[in-house]
Amino acid sequence: MIEENSLHPETLAITSGRPRNTPDGSINSTISLSSTFHAGGVVGYGRYGNETWTDLESAIAALEGGPTLAFSSGMAAISAVFSILPVGAVVTASNQGYSGVMTLLHTLQASGKIEVRSVDVSNSDEVLAVLPGTALLWLESPTNPTLAIADLPRLISAAKDAGCGVAVDNTFATPLGQKPLVMGADIVVHSVTKYLAGHSDVILGSVTTKDPALFSRLEDARKIGGAIPGPFEAWLALRGIRTFPIRFEKAQANALEIASRLSRHPKVDQVFYSGLASDKFHERASSFMAGFGAVLSFTLHSGVAEAEKVCESSKIITHATSLGGVESLWERRRKWSGESQLVSETLIRLSLGCENVEDLWSDIEQALGNA
Repeated sequence: MIEENSLHPETLAITSGRPRNTPDGSINSTISLSSTFHAGGVVGYGRYGNETWTDLESAIAALEGGPTLAFSSGMAAISAVFSILPVGAVVTASNQGYSGVMTLLHTLQASGKIEVRSVDVSNSDEVLAVLPGTALLWLESPTNPTLAIADLPRLISAAKDAGCGVAVDNTFATPLGQKPLVMGADIVVHSVTKYLAGHSDVILGSVTTKDPALFSRLEDARKIGGAIPGPFEAWLALRGIRTFPIRFEKAQANALEIASRLSRHPKVDQVFYSGLASDKFHERASSFMAGFGAVLSFTLHSGVAEAEKVCESSKIITHATSLGGVESLWERRRKWSGESQLVSETLIRLSLGCENVEDLWSDIEQALGNA
């Protein structure tokens, strides 16, 4: 008998979250559109459970290695994690992470809900220095948008020794790149919108944890907070997961090649991608990551107007905010008011998709030529 935990992620992505094998039974999950259920069961009401959510959660759980809850968005999942913290809890987090998370943390701090300690998560000594008194260490690695790599094995181990909870946003690396729960993290969060769903057509999030008590509290937060996923969106995301490993492998290969070429372009000042041997995080990432991801960032020697012109001039790469889809996307990140002031004004974040790499490079060259 083949055990699920012995299967490779490419197989799990295809086989998990399927209906039971019955004669003439469907091999695909159905879209359950009922908000009301007959009394006497374990669900009770449509805000408490749904068959389509369950199938999606089973698939993500198989990939990340722990029971999973789906949410209406990545930020809803993250908000649920912060909502279960006691008033006054200390959260240590990145000083240049995803702008939505930084804005939420600062808002919660301003209201007196929590205390935030902002650090460079790639500087392990800086993180370790502020761990005493920390209730939750929030780690994002690679960071968004500068692609810094935190030493997850060291930081997670130290945090657990210090009695801190640890949550990891694994959206960029994905479970194909790293397994935070295996390293000892308590919680893994995803913007399912990105690589897992992969087609830029749903907004969803997820939280995974092996801790039954944490799972119960987060499930209650979803029930009471109401940040539930729609059945159709969950079905689309589950369908996206079936091709996730194939998409990610292609996008990651594109990222390495494009990063290498950008690093030699005369108009490019710096490339941020740990897959490059010249990147300052290459050795660290290689020590515990199975891959380097499909997002890179780069800065220009020229100014803001030129960086905007590059993004506006592409013909194949879409000028848009998001990442993780089959199509390549880029944008200048500092155009957003919530972005960290530590991020360069000319930094362009590029999410590589699955297009032909030569077509992508031709598009990049002509766009840089317009700067």
